[in-house]
Parts: sequence; C-alpha cells; structure tokens
Amino acid sequence: MSWDAAGLARALVRVDGHVQGVGFRWWVSRQAGRLGLSGYAENLWDGQVEVDVQGLPEDVDAMVELLTSPKASGRPGRVTGFLVDRRAPEASTSGFDMR
Repeated sequence: MSWDAAGLARALVRVDGHVQGVGFRWWVSRQAGRLGLSGYAENLWDGQVEVDVQGLPEDVDAMVELLTSPKASGRPGRVTGFLVDRRAPEASTSGFDMR
C-alpha cells in the first residue's frame, strides 16, 4: 500500500461488468462520502468504471472491499472483474467527483 507522510493511502480501481447506467457511480459517491474519502468515479469508453479514492488506509481498504467483493450489500449492477492499483497519494485531492 502507498502511504504519504500524512498517513494517507490511495487506490485506483477499474471495475468491469454491468456498471454503467445502473447508478453505480452514485453508489460509489455515497460510500466515499460515508468513509470520508476524496477522489472520483468515472465511466470509461470501454464500459468500465474507474474509481480513484484517497484517505485513511483503513477507509481506502474498506472502499476497495466494497468495490471488489462479490457480495457487497446494495451495490447496483454486477461486477465481473476488477483491477486494483495502489498509488502514491496526491496532496491536492479533496472532495469526491463523478465524471
């Protein structure tokens, strides 16, 4: 896991499946707010959703689990695959956006 001096972590998750047009990004945004994470969720041209989250390591881990778990409660759509890339946190990230 990548951490900076302030103890933050970051993960970029690409989620594949039936995740566009089903409220997936809205659900991600609500979960990020609940966990106090910053970042974004964006529909990609190939049907995937890219989610970039940053915050306390345990909160980033909780979001990754929500995105990748086959039994995430209340998650819209259907996740059939994912790729998790741990990255160095960015100092300028605040809030959560949907793109």
